[in-house]
Amino acid sequence: MENHRFMFRSIRFLPVLLVALTSVHAQNYDESKVPSYTLPEVLRTVSGKEIKNKNQWEKTRRPEILALFENNIYGQMPRAVDSIRHSVVTEDAQAMSGNATLKEVAIDVFRNKKSVRINLTLFIPNKKSGPVPVFLLINNRPKSNTDPTRQKKSEFWPAEMMIDSGYVVAAFHVSDLAPDDKDNYVNGVLQMYPEQLSADNGMKAIGAWAWGASRVMDYFEKDRAINARKVIVVGHSRGGKASLWAASQDQRFAACVTNCSGNTGAALARRQFGERITKINTTFPHWFSNNYKKFNDKENELPVDQHMLIALIAPRPVYATNASKDLWADPTGTYLALKHAEKVYGLYGKKSGLPATPPGINQSLPKAPMGYHNREGEHDMTNFDWANFIVFAKSF
Repeated sequence: MENHRFMFRSIRFLPVLLVALTSVHAQNYDESKVPSYTLPEVLRTVSGKEIKNKNQWEKTRRPEILALFENNIYGQMPRAVDSIRHSVVTEDAQAMSGNATLKEVAIDVFRNKKSVRINLTLFIPNKKSGPVPVFLLINNRPKSNTDPTRQKKSEFWPAEMMIDSGYVVAAFHVSDLAPDDKDNYVNGVLQMYPEQLSADNGMKAIGAWAWGASRVMDYFEKDRAINARKVIVVGHSRGGKASLWAASQDQRFAACVTNCSGNTGAALARRQFGERITKINTTFPHWFSNNYKKFNDKENELPVDQHMLIALIAPRPVYATNASKDLWADPTGTYLALKHAEKVYGLYGKKSGLPATPPGINQSLPKAPMGYHNREGEHDMTNFDWANFIVFAKSF
């Protein structure tokens, strides 16, 4: 199981560390110890002006919030490239016993005599006519989870289920953009943008993965088999943080699914429940901008919180999930973030069907514009999750 939890380097320190962890977890997982907090108002500008309609939101508040996230958390999103080349490396029209066409596509991006290659795997249903909508996974798990040969199949990416439901299912791996390692994350996209490494608000790994999702979108717009106006970007855990950031930055994505994304994903930071900013910045210093470290143990000083990130996606649909045994990702904080983003959807006449309190375990609410469920089980992505993503996609 992938997690953001504590990593032990020496077994001889394990008993001492377990005692310490028991204390920390008891505090982090106790709702009675969630501090009182006041969220930044999503519909009030930094200067105090109230936002009353979608035009004011789009022209004033949305760009302001986006800049606050760029400068304080996720880093800049560089746009300049010299060229992009797409090439189909493999094509098999008889994949999945003839039910799908497999394409393996190399997306090569060039800038300043440097380049990066994104290896995209996608299956297109053969029984659908015309351009087909897409689920695009930002894969942060082993590449074997998205095996193009289908010799290995995983609930993390149940490609056959998606094909049978009439969707293109696609994936790329985060290591193509930025290896998920604090010592090697620079060996990818950031080779083309070295100026980001010296900037306190420079892009790091999460931003690089989101950048990669947009380059895949560039390809989708050129593939006639793809309905590029109906691409849903999906991510789990750290990939779910990236899917939110990708959809916030790139409005070409029709919808976003963020699965068990927790801290600096879909969960409210100010609740200080489960994983906190200090822990994530210490364990994964390569994920977010240097400026984010200024908020270690200072959640209430952030000029934003994660309900505002979800709001940036409006009016496009968002589906967030949790797992019952994954308190580290703060299910309650995730649900509250969705609820606090509702007022922005309201500016577009989009009414959320989410009730005032979170639904029970396995009680899904897969209806646009805002969907949610808290699945029984561990920090993972399963057939239960994907089945609900499909129902959600069919609701808009």
